[in-house]
Amino acid sequence: MAPDGPDPRRRDSLTERYPGLDVLVDEPPNAQTAARSNLAAPITPRDEHFVRVHHRTPEIDADEWTVSLTGMIEAEAELSMDELRCDYPTESVVHTMECSGNGRAYFEPDAEGDQWSFGAVGNAVWTGTPVRAVLDEYGTADEDGDDGRWLSAMGGEAPPDKDVFCRSIPLSKVREDCLLAYEMNGAPMAPEHGYPVRLVVPGWFGNNSVKWVEEIRVMDGMVEGEAWTNRDGQDYTQYQQSSYRIVPDQDEQPDRHRSMETTSTYDQLTGSEEVRNAYLFDQLVKSLLTTPEDGAALSGPRVELSGVAWSGEDAVERVEVSTDGGESWAEAEPVGPDLGRYALDRFRYVWEPEPGEHTLCSRATDERGRTQPATVSDPEAGRRGIENDEFPWNVKGYGNNAYRPLGVTVEVEA
Repeated sequence: MAPDGPDPRRRDSLTERYPGLDVLVDEPPNAQTAARSNLAAPITPRDEHFVRVHHRTPEIDADEWTVSLTGMIEAEAELSMDELRCDYPTESVVHTMECSGNGRAYFEPDAEGDQWSFGAVGNAVWTGTPVRAVLDEYGTADEDGDDGRWLSAMGGEAPPDKDVFCRSIPLSKVREDCLLAYEMNGAPMAPEHGYPVRLVVPGWFGNNSVKWVEEIRVMDGMVEGEAWTNRDGQDYTQYQQSSYRIVPDQDEQPDRHRSMETTSTYDQLTGSEEVRNAYLFDQLVKSLLTTPEDGAALSGPRVELSGVAWSGEDAVERVEVSTDGGESWAEAEPVGPDLGRYALDRFRYVWEPEPGEHTLCSRATDERGRTQPATVSDPEAGRRGIENDEFPWNVKGYGNNAYRPLGVTVEVEA
C-alpha cells in the first residue's frame, strides 16, 4: 500500500493537516471525520481519521525514543525504535478504531466532554511489532504463565502535573493480537495518531490503544492502589479506574478492581455481577448509514442506501435497514471487500421510496445475537446497563451504540 498523509515531523495547523475532519477542539487537538461518506471507503485516509488527544501532542525524536519493558519478566529492557522495527517480526491489522465517546452528542441532557457525534471512528491499516514477540524474548517471571497477568501501557505525553495516560490489558489479549504500531496506512504515524509508536488493541475501544508508548509493564493486575495513584508524583490510575467507566450519577465514584474475569464490555452492561460500573474494553456492535447524508433530497424510483457496521472482537452477523424510523426492518446486503476480523463491514440496501419525509436507520447484530439498542435511557432511570432496548445514559457519555440517534432524515421528491 502506498504511504498516505503528511510528513509526521511537520507542525502545521490541525485543519491544514486534516482537511477531512471537523475540529471540535484545537488544543489539545480533538477532531472527528466531517462527513458520513468519509467512512464509505474500505480504508479511512489519514486526513479523515479522527484525532483524540488528552493532554498535548508531544514533539518526539524517534531516534531518541525508547519503550521500557518492565515488571514481571525475566529481564527488563529499553527498546529503541530501530530495534522494534528491525529485530522482531512485522505484522499488520485492519482495525476499526472507535473513540469510546463516539455518539456522546446524542445524550440528553448533555454528557460531559467534547460532543462527538458519528465521526470518532476510522478504519485503518496498523503495522508494527506484535507485543507477544517482545514478551517471548524477555519472558515472564512466573511459571503460571499468562493466567491473571495484565500488561499496562503508559503514554509519554503527560506534563509533570497531569495524570499519566495508562491502560491495562489482559496479557492473554496482548499475546493474541496487540501491536506496538509505528505505521498507519503504510506510513509513519502522524504525531496526533501516536508517532513514533502506539499500542493497538484490535477490536477494542480506542482508549485502550495508548499513544506515544514509553513503558509497558507486565503485572499481576491492573494499575490500582497507592503505588500507582502516586508514582513519582503522578497518578497512573485515573484513565483505567475512574475515566472510561459507565457511571450513571455525577456524585458516584466508580468501584475499582485490581483484576476481573469479565473483560467483555457487553457482558458488563447486561447483567454481570462482577462489575458495577462497566469498563470500556472491547467495542459494542454498531452501524450507521454513510449515504445519504442527513437532510438529503432524494429522487428516483430506486435509491441505494449504504453504510458500515462493526462489532469489536465478534463478527457482524447481519445488518437491517429501516426507512420508517425503526417501525419495520429489512435485511441489508453485505458488500466487500473483506479486510479481516476487526475491519468495518460494508452493506447496501436498495429502496423503492414513496414521496415524503423518511427517517432512515440501520441496526447491526453480532454473531452472538447481540443487537444495537434503539435509544439512550433517561438519566433519571439510573441505569448501569442495556435494558428495555435502551443504552444507559452516563455522566461521560461513553459507549453509545443506540441506532435511533444515528438515523438520518431525508426528503423524497415526487
